[in-house]
Amino acid sequence: MTVIVFLLKFVGSLGFLMYGMKLMSDGVQKSAGERLQRTLSALTGNRLMGLFTGLLITMIIQSSGATTVMVVTFVNAGLMTLRQSAGVIFGANIGTTITAWIVSLFGFNFNISDFAMPVFGIGFFLTLLKKNGYRNWGEALMGFGLLFIGLSNLSDALSVEPERLGWLLPVQNYGFISILTGFFIGIVITALLHSSSAFSAIVITMAYNGLLSWEFSAALTLGSNIGSTIDAVLAAVGTSADAKRSALIHVLFNVVGTALALVFFRPFLALVDFVTPASANIAIRISMLHTVFKTLSTILFLPFANQLASFTERIIPEKKDESGVFVLEFPENADKVKENATAFIIRAEKAVADMADNVVLLYGTVIQGFDGEQQKFMERNVPAAEQMEAYIDQMHEEITHYLVKCETLPVTQKQMTHISHLIQTVDEYESLADNCFSVAKLIERRITKGMVFDSDDVERFEPYVELASQFVDFIHLNTNKAFDNEMFGMANSYEEQIDAMKKNLKKVGRKRIEKGGDVKTELLYIDLVRQIEKIGDNCFAIAESAHN
Repeated sequence: MTVIVFLLKFVGSLGFLMYGMKLMSDGVQKSAGERLQRTLSALTGNRLMGLFTGLLITMIIQSSGATTVMVVTFVNAGLMTLRQSAGVIFGANIGTTITAWIVSLFGFNFNISDFAMPVFGIGFFLTLLKKNGYRNWGEALMGFGLLFIGLSNLSDALSVEPERLGWLLPVQNYGFISILTGFFIGIVITALLHSSSAFSAIVITMAYNGLLSWEFSAALTLGSNIGSTIDAVLAAVGTSADAKRSALIHVLFNVVGTALALVFFRPFLALVDFVTPASANIAIRISMLHTVFKTLSTILFLPFANQLASFTERIIPEKKDESGVFVLEFPENADKVKENATAFIIRAEKAVADMADNVVLLYGTVIQGFDGEQQKFMERNVPAAEQMEAYIDQMHEEITHYLVKCETLPVTQKQMTHISHLIQTVDEYESLADNCFSVAKLIERRITKGMVFDSDDVERFEPYVELASQFVDFIHLNTNKAFDNEMFGMANSYEEQIDAMKKNLKKVGRKRIEKGGDVKTELLYIDLVRQIEKIGDNCFAIAESAHN
């Protein structure tokens, strides 16, 4: 019965601890996570910048797993190169040691339950406020409180005489066999918990209560570094070759670093003892070990980040892409990895931007039909436009499916609105591509039928096409941006000018028919005017959606 009571207390305390960590991390990510992740996708120009970015973000969100999964996602999206990702991964590994320091510095120096309860209460009342920002920070405070309540209960549950856990003590007294045993236990339990921070808290608490020796605690801590790579591995399933390589860098960093620490185990522990104040307790020593290990590993690997990336490229060869096929896979295990919706939305934005690039390329290919060289247009541009339009149709289908999947993630109302805007944007870009291809077919018909427009008609048409080109470029330049009143005013101005020119051009075409002009030629001219105006309508619809 005593063992059952102990296990129930232990499991309950661990539940408080892990739920507190999750609530705190989720609250911070909801409050500032989107800004942090967008910062992560942008501020990684070199290895040192990536290192400090990964370090800072992981310290804030309290999860190296979440940071590493973001990195894998961004590499998969093409927002970050493989070599940029290495520095961020190294920094994230150092940043994750902050949790161990919080536990060791604050967890045993005063009655933390007296401190945790008011923090939890303040957080709860903040969640009752209407403003989302207050609610999110309230969740973070509640998580912070629960973390320390769980830690206090865990400490109480483990406050037993070492003799009562007689089975545990001999396990630690077999020299290097005990070290290997602790190492593998650390790998397995951390992989099951999906949290090296939670496992570190358990190890520190047990060691502080005299249940674990210094060497065995060190072995458990080193093992947890390998177990923590499970999230990056899961995130890399079904991703691009570079994303898999990024996850492999994370695994190699931890595995090779840990192997070296095991080979030089006692000299390594001596170094930790040397840099740790003599008066420090074992909890501080374990936290110092965690930090020294991560820092030394980073110092060792950072100068060879490019070589490490090249090594992973040899291990994981590039996929053979199917020619002309666009694929945007939504990870089936998205709900099993430590990642919020923001990284997936950023991935979708990159795909939308790529789609916009292709639509502009298609538009440029089509309007060359107004510049002469009819034979070249028939032989090259029309087939190219047909291939581009088919590819854009694939992009539309894949991106829309991806965005619909994003809606099933735990998104905020603001993010849900943004996803809806992205869906509308890809719809309009697909329609714009259809209208561009319709223009190409009309030009093809004019060339095939030998129709010739009046020189005055051509002269009037050129500014109309140029105005539409400017509108397309304006929308393309501001893809994925929220339109303020000034930007929307410019879009509205383009739309009104195109509508006014369309009316004048159609009027001229009708007058030529009335005066005995070739009916088929003039009707085709009017059709071209109408299709160009539709392209303007697509651009304005995108701007309108981004302005709402």
